[in-house]
Amino acid sequence: MSSVFTASILPWSGPSPPSSLPSSMMVLQVSGAPQTVALMALLMVLLTPVVQGRATPENYMLQVRDECYAFNGTQRYLERNIYNREEFVRFDSNVGEYRAVTELGRPDAEYWNSQKDFMERKRAEVDTVCRHNYELDEAVTLQRRVQPRVNVSPSKKGPLQHHNLLVCHVTDFYPGSIQVRWFLNGQEETAGIVSTNLIRNGDWTFQILVMLEMTPQQGDVYTCQVEHPSLDSPVTVEWKAQSDSARSKMLTGAGSFVLGLLICGVGIFMHRRSKKAQRGSA
Repeated sequence: MSSVFTASILPWSGPSPPSSLPSSMMVLQVSGAPQTVALMALLMVLLTPVVQGRATPENYMLQVRDECYAFNGTQRYLERNIYNREEFVRFDSNVGEYRAVTELGRPDAEYWNSQKDFMERKRAEVDTVCRHNYELDEAVTLQRRVQPRVNVSPSKKGPLQHHNLLVCHVTDFYPGSIQVRWFLNGQEETAGIVSTNLIRNGDWTFQILVMLEMTPQQGDVYTCQVEHPSLDSPVTVEWKAQSDSARSKMLTGAGSFVLGLLICGVGIFMHRRSKKAQRGSA
């Protein structure tokens, strides 16, 4: 899980600018968010056109990513400094100091590690940032449950006894752990199943498509079964294989039944109305 912090452009706020980068630059200072387990700050900087007497391209991108990882009751804090898509120096709370990832980051790691007050604050961020926000966010993230919606349909219309794909579309669920299984006439199918990866909907929910290769026969019943932490029991959705003629007869029968109910209802209404009129005239 990750969240993007609000940010404002301010002068460089560390003990001093990194020695491997020019001093005349602007950085993003990340403001705290009350409900965040993993935090990410992206910052854009425009470097001066001359670095150490050499001409440089106009635009650079410097990313500073602050990341929190929670595992089995423990927290780990990482600050990753990335220059033009290449990480060059990082701080790891498990290590307790900055370490160079490339030669570009070696002077910065040495300089920052020499700043006693700055390093004390940095080492404390596993508590002040990660552990603090984890406790605030636990109810929203780890305990959050959203039940899935399930729909089953063939990938294309076609006659029976022809190869097709039956699609089980499961969407709007959280968390992402989910199990989708296919059954044919009560027996689980394990062959001919293709699944997408989890797809993020962008609103803290997921969706997934699980497809079954099939050659449907008249009367076959296919069932998509979904198990998810938000459900007390599995959700099942059936799809019955029917020919066009059988489907047409079923729809005709259903339509006739509804029409019969309407006629019966009108008849009862008219009968009661006539009886009331007779009582009134008497």
